[in-house]
Amino acid sequence: MTDMERRGRATEAFFGRRKGKALREHQAERLNTLLPAFLIDLSAAPPEPLKTLFPVPTGRLRLEIGFGGGEHLIHRAVEMPSTSFIGVEPFINSMQKLLTSVDKAGAKNVRVYNDDATQLLDWLPDASIDQIDLLYPDPWPKRKHWKRRFVSKTNLDRFHRVLKRDGLFCFASDIDTYVNWTLLKCRDHGGFEWLAQNAADWLTPYEGWPSTRYEAKARREGRSSAYLTFKRV
Repeated sequence: MTDMERRGRATEAFFGRRKGKALREHQAERLNTLLPAFLIDLSAAPPEPLKTLFPVPTGRLRLEIGFGGGEHLIHRAVEMPSTSFIGVEPFINSMQKLLTSVDKAGAKNVRVYNDDATQLLDWLPDASIDQIDLLYPDPWPKRKHWKRRFVSKTNLDRFHRVLKRDGLFCFASDIDTYVNWTLLKCRDHGGFEWLAQNAADWLTPYEGWPSTRYEAKARREGRSSAYLTFKRV
């Protein structure tokens, strides 16, 4: 697939709805003001180097797919100002919440994309990303919907292309079937090495991990979480 074909592809719709409760007038105005300043424009070729997307010099580049309420992304962006973060989220309410937090924190190391993450992945240059975070993705629990799970052979191919050698793919979920699914898909792909040495490695949250609302809900409902780390080989 050529670069032009990748950029022109229609959405693959791994996500569900795009809107929830209507934004209040001031929230909608804030979103309309902030989004253009942080949004990545896929109609233009990726800059060289990619880090020039950001107005401040940074080191590592991380991509978070489906940032939800944005708690993790804004926490990491403030915690690691020398790392650049790209967040993808098609849900308008979540985008408004994150950008409000980014603006309030004055974080200059964040850029966002508000549509299908596969479009952004296909736009990104080869070996341009240090880490991909896929945290509490929609599990599509019904078997007939499993084909819509984001972890797939095709998307792992995308991850493998854009990750640098030894780059990381981090996956967290409280759904056992999705955890097992991801382990099997990564094993069968052959381009990712699971870094766990013992149970504590995947039962213990990532270093500096901020609890998210999804994780809190899982705890309330009696589910534990798994935190998987794979290295791109």
